[in-house]
Amino acid sequence: MLTSRFAPSPTGQLHLGHAYSAALAHDAARSAGGRFLLRIEDLDQTRSRREFVSGIEEDLRWLGLDWDGEPLVQSRRSAIYQQVLESLQREGLVYPCFCTRSDIAAALNAPHGPTARYPGTCRGLADDPERRAAAPHSWRLDAAKAVARVGLPTWTEFDGERFAASSDDIDDEILARKDAPASYHLACVVDDADSGATLVVRAADLRSSTSVQRLLQMLLGLPEPVYLHHPLVVHEDGRRLAKRDKAPTLAAMRESGVDGRELSHSLVTGRLPAGFRLAEA
Repeated sequence: MLTSRFAPSPTGQLHLGHAYSAALAHDAARSAGGRFLLRIEDLDQTRSRREFVSGIEEDLRWLGLDWDGEPLVQSRRSAIYQQVLESLQREGLVYPCFCTRSDIAAALNAPHGPTARYPGTCRGLADDPERRAAAPHSWRLDAAKAVARVGLPTWTEFDGERFAASSDDIDDEILARKDAPASYHLACVVDDADSGATLVVRAADLRSSTSVQRLLQMLLGLPEPVYLHHPLVVHEDGRRLAKRDKAPTLAAMRESGVDGRELSHSLVTGRLPAGFRLAEA
């Protein structure tokens, strides 16, 4: 059975881009007689708010998008993520990282040239008593060991096209921090597997996440979903929608009298409201 999901973070109100992604995922599931699930990605407890969770549910109902079962709430699943992390630790596929954000920033700006990739400062550190006594800031995936174990990941898009990752696509990503039980990548693959998600619908700017998430699925023996990376909803002038830039919210559209069900149908058929368009990432 085709099972899709919508997985927003309750750190602000939803905007038109969220509506587009949710409507596509809902339509794909219902058209196939499948399930549509709601997941609340609230691991960032410093920014997540209960009122935003209520707002997400209200926005989805206004759009005419119904979900199956109770929403999966990530903040209630810390013990599950910890068990998965421990399994990767036992396999030697992750390593403790003692770098602070400022340490990493300094390394990235060193004379050898800037790079967006983690410079590997803590990879292969000797297991000395001082290190054993110190609590790491995070746990990182050892990408080289992981790829050597299972090979470079591949995945299939909704249109049937097959993609293959390169080694440049996969970094030593953080899988957990001392103040968070799991990163986005780890929680995402565990939750998708546990909820039976077979179709992952998300914006094209998150395609870069797919390589490392597929690698984690392969390492953990989790099922491979199909992916639909859709274009971004942007302003007519090309500006991206973002919570931090106060993009027009669904709540504001609802209050102005917009019909949510009509909007949802229009989005699925590729007809966006005036002032917005679709763009590749």
